[in-house]
Amino acid sequence: MALTIYRKQILSKRRQLVQFASYIILFIGVSFLFWAFYPMISFELYARLFLKRVAASPLPESETVSSLEFAQSVYADGLSLSNNLRDFTQANVWFPASNLPIARKDLNTDSYTLSIPRLNLSNLNVKVGENDLSESLIHYLPTSLPGQYGNVAIFGHSTLPQLFNPKDYKSVFTYLPKLEVGDKIYVQVNGGKYEYEVYDMFIVNPDEVSVLDQQFNDSILTLITCVPPGTYLQRLVVRARLVRDTSLSLK
Repeated sequence: MALTIYRKQILSKRRQLVQFASYIILFIGVSFLFWAFYPMISFELYARLFLKRVAASPLPESETVSSLEFAQSVYADGLSLSNNLRDFTQANVWFPASNLPIARKDLNTDSYTLSIPRLNLSNLNVKVGENDLSESLIHYLPTSLPGQYGNVAIFGHSTLPQLFNPKDYKSVFTYLPKLEVGDKIYVQVNGGKYEYEVYDMFIVNPDEVSVLDQQFNDSILTLITCVPPGTYLQRLVVRARLVRDTSLSLK
């Protein structure tokens, strides 16, 4: 009866080095995937536990006939070959162009500042009615100013937490999900200083444009950014209500 003898192959030093290098590359690759996807996964878990997902008032079915038309309205303002197709530093591609409120042109300021102490953000520049989110926060489709009755919607860009830079407006709202009800937001405009208090946070889809609707029975600040971190799939909405005109207390 023939016997088969198995002997363990002794690798040469060169092959051992190649094998070791392959393990190192595999480890680096897995680490990079974890580095990239962990913020998204952790946000999803946090959002499902602590944040509401609101279907505010999506566009009627007749206005979203096909996925192509929807994509064009959201990402390119109706132009399928637009250079802004995936340029989310442009505020006008964050929501569909349809059913949006009309901006006023007669507001007496073109910029003001916003501070969020909990996030260590101070004197962020907010441009009124502009479009480039890489240069500032954007007061989108303005119909009133902070301190006045109305809904002031402010857009800010976000990115992966690993890339956060408080001086870079392309990442400035990255930690907006860390705000909590009761946190303060301060705005300075035209010599006035206003204190807002967060009272609600929720997530909407990009077609739910009612978060931009005006309501003139209160003074509301609406901060909006893209989530999960590093993606443009949905919008995080933070609502804050005016609680104090601090400029009055200084007089």
